[in-house]
Amino acid sequence: MSERRPPKHPPAAATTARIPPESGLEAQPHRISRLPLSVLAPALHRDRQDAPKRQIAARLGDWVEVEQVQPDAVLRAQAQRCMGCGVPFCHDGCPLGNDIPDWNALVARDGWQGAAERLHATNNFPEFTGKTCPAPCEDACVRAITDDPVTIRQVERALAERAWSEGWVQPLVAEQRTGRSVAIVGSGPAGLAAAQQLARAGHDVAVYERDARIGGLLRYGIPDFKLDKVDIDRRVRQLAAEGVRFFTNVEIGRELTLSQLRETHDAVLLATGSQRQRRLDVPGADLIGVVPALDFLRHANRLVSGELPTDAASIEQSALHAAGKRVVVLGGGDTGADCVGTALRQQARSVQNFHYKPAPPSARTAEMPWPWWPMILRESSSHEEGGERDWSLVTRGFEGQDGVLTAMRVERVVWQVDQDGRRVMAAVPDTLQTLPVELALVAVGFSGVEGLSDDPATPTIDAAGRFVADEHSYATDTLGVWACGDARRGASLVVWAIREGREAAAAIHGVLRSRDGAARPS
Repeated sequence: MSERRPPKHPPAAATTARIPPESGLEAQPHRISRLPLSVLAPALHRDRQDAPKRQIAARLGDWVEVEQVQPDAVLRAQAQRCMGCGVPFCHDGCPLGNDIPDWNALVARDGWQGAAERLHATNNFPEFTGKTCPAPCEDACVRAITDDPVTIRQVERALAERAWSEGWVQPLVAEQRTGRSVAIVGSGPAGLAAAQQLARAGHDVAVYERDARIGGLLRYGIPDFKLDKVDIDRRVRQLAAEGVRFFTNVEIGRELTLSQLRETHDAVLLATGSQRQRRLDVPGADLIGVVPALDFLRHANRLVSGELPTDAASIEQSALHAAGKRVVVLGGGDTGADCVGTALRQQARSVQNFHYKPAPPSARTAEMPWPWWPMILRESSSHEEGGERDWSLVTRGFEGQDGVLTAMRVERVVWQVDQDGRRVMAAVPDTLQTLPVELALVAVGFSGVEGLSDDPATPTIDAAGRFVADEHSYATDTLGVWACGDARRGASLVVWAIREGREAAAAIHGVLRSRDGAARPS
């Protein structure tokens, strides 16, 4: 039987314990002086210059990353646009609290190595966030009040690439071992960040991954045209050199149980992500061809990586490939956009992207004041490449023949505010229509963690499908088990996953360091 206790705030040491050093690079201890007025003043009038993208015709023929790194001179000029604010709101906008003005000031002076050190001090994997993050820091940039924000994400990505190419990123092996062991379930950004922090603190870390390769949704949920998997591979090599052990094709709850992990490790961290996909409760949702978006993306990524055969016969017989099909993507988030870009590269006959909500405004409104994250219309690189977007369309059902999808019914809706101030939708009369479709990709969100439910050591899972864990200590109500990332907070951003992995690692380190005698739960 598992011993249970209510989550509580840990002692101060659990949350403030520093895991030195925080990266393979030495972080500078002093604050960076801001740019002199002679440099800053002209830069205040400089326009934002976004990173170039490859030509659409070229990128639709391969899986190479769309966005390109800017030349050093352009990056320096863009970094000079940073005003070095006395109160930098970008810190608050970034879940990791990156020292953005500091590394911008260093890049502006051509101090690339110092800037990379500053960046790695707060972010284990800046190339992941530099390529996949929607950059809430930029919407919180003070310049964004009246101007275009600083190109923070682009400078971050360039810094990460420069650090690797110059050989500044090196494994950092702990000088002393603690003799404590930690099992981490899941190898996404939260699990990998926690693994690196704990290994550098001297703990023995084992990461268990149910898939064939390490990376979680970074590897299987994000297309290569956004994140080249070489980035993951080199980080995995770095972690392995630092002492982290990886075990793939091991699903907790099948090959191993959570109870067994508790018996063989001093601590267990659940970083499984939130991969239970929401389904549509409409007629015909079980037809072949109505596919959860993540299943489609996982299949595509495995094809690109060579895990699956890519011969014409295999692709033609696959219900998860878009070639020659009329494709409809349901959902307006990043996952839906990734499905659009993937379907276009797989040479779909047509691609449509339907959203059940109305199109958001193109700029902030009074209800979205700075520096809050604004819910505005954003166009991804996938939407630039083709397909059609439509709004305020609700799926009413799917139709098929011999169990295979052939059409879907959609209806136009309008959104109104009721007497209680809530937004409600109402069908527009005479707008119900039937559309031919052979592949419907359902990207309407995630509803919690998968697996582990039959294990008696499984922590409490709330109504939203998340492990219940304290927001400061990350401890669950199962003794010796912590949870972080999407598994705890619900589906979110890569940057939030890295933050929670780092914080959970600090909490676990503090607890293990303070224990006397055997640390394994009885």
